[in-house]
Amino acid sequence: MSRIVLVVCVLFPSLAGLVMAGASAANDTALRLATFESDVTLPLGDILYSETLQTVEHPLLAKGVVLDDGRRRYVLCAVDWCTMRNATHVTFQTKIAAAAGTKPDLVAVHCVHQHTAPTFDAGAEQLLQQQPNPPPHRNLKSLDEITDRLAAAVAQSLDRLQPFDAVGIGQAKVDRVAAIRRVFTPEGKLLTRWSSCRDPELRAMPEGEIDPLLRTITLGCGDKPLVRLHYYATHPQTYYLDGRASYDFPGMARQRLQQEEGVFQVYFTGCAGDVTVGKYNAGTPEDRAALAERLYAGMEAAIAATRTSPVRHIAWRTEAVTLTPRTDGGRDPEQNRLCLADPDAKPAARIQAAGRLACYTRLQEPIVLSLLEIGSARVLHLPGEPLIAFQHFACALQPDRFLAVAGYGLATPGYICTERSYAEGGYEPSASALVPESERVIQAAIRRLVGQP
Repeated sequence: MSRIVLVVCVLFPSLAGLVMAGASAANDTALRLATFESDVTLPLGDILYSETLQTVEHPLLAKGVVLDDGRRRYVLCAVDWCTMRNATHVTFQTKIAAAAGTKPDLVAVHCVHQHTAPTFDAGAEQLLQQQPNPPPHRNLKSLDEITDRLAAAVAQSLDRLQPFDAVGIGQAKVDRVAAIRRVFTPEGKLLTRWSSCRDPELRAMPEGEIDPLLRTITLGCGDKPLVRLHYYATHPQTYYLDGRASYDFPGMARQRLQQEEGVFQVYFTGCAGDVTVGKYNAGTPEDRAALAERLYAGMEAAIAATRTSPVRHIAWRTEAVTLTPRTDGGRDPEQNRLCLADPDAKPAARIQAAGRLACYTRLQEPIVLSLLEIGSARVLHLPGEPLIAFQHFACALQPDRFLAVAGYGLATPGYICTERSYAEGGYEPSASALVPESERVIQAAIRRLVGQP
């Protein structure tokens, strides 16, 4: 004990506890981590994406890591779901935080975004439940059971916290997987290259302005890797709407690598709002297997390129943004209230109205973006489905520093588009819940988080 601490404890005994606690926190610099995994597959018979779940090809998994720096705990979690809107994301985030003994703002929950997986809006479901004779909707009991099971897995992982003192960063180009969805012809016409594409002319067009790099962060103890976090930007589905749950080709590559390497693997999808695998996928099992193989090769190459350095600190920064919701194109809240309450309206229209109304209500409150820094590794956490332009923007702010980006957090905004894309038209801006000026708000928050005011 230092002489200063000893004097304070003797002369001011009422402060002794606070001083000793502060001294202990200052001296306790060891970093620790624990990994967790939980099955988040819905029960058979529940609504999956938009169809009834009939069979499970692959169990859908929530995989993540708890980080502890002696002062606070931080959680990263990637879920094999399509989207989490509104109260769904809140439920995941708050239950994980409580289980880990931390605050919700220190928990990053992201969907991998497979379409052979649930798209769940608990806010909309609550609105539907309040209506007389509501249309068929999702089972909130299943959400509670799944998130309770996940919270238990997080809590149990704390018994396995182990020291880590090294961080590795690596990146590699992924060959023939991602391509831009918004394809322009030489005449300037905008075409859409969906995740599954059988048009030979459309498939022959260039990949476009994607981010070809898969980025991998490795946390370890000395030379021993304990967990690898992978980040890559593309829509992660090959074929769907057949009543089948599957973690699709990213899950296939992720789980294969974990089995073969014996190291826990987590996969996050980056800013893939306008990026798909349609150039290389006609919606066949053979194409899916080939995509999984090439993504796996990219993971292996990123691991091979990894540079490791000591790590002594964890930093977590947040930025709260208020995004303006659109009220055009069927998004007027009063019109949606009337449609939701109309028992004679078509069920699909009432379900859509509930979803739009829930998103409009949630957008009245700020949305939190965050940045995690572990030594030389940084991860930017974004909501919604950001277009790839936002990943390019973030990485260009400090091009000499490593930055991985995870999209598909809170899905309330839908597509996060550039102002230019609204003028160009096409699918993504038409499906966005935000006004075009939102690009500036998001970019300003990214600039503050990444450190370039």
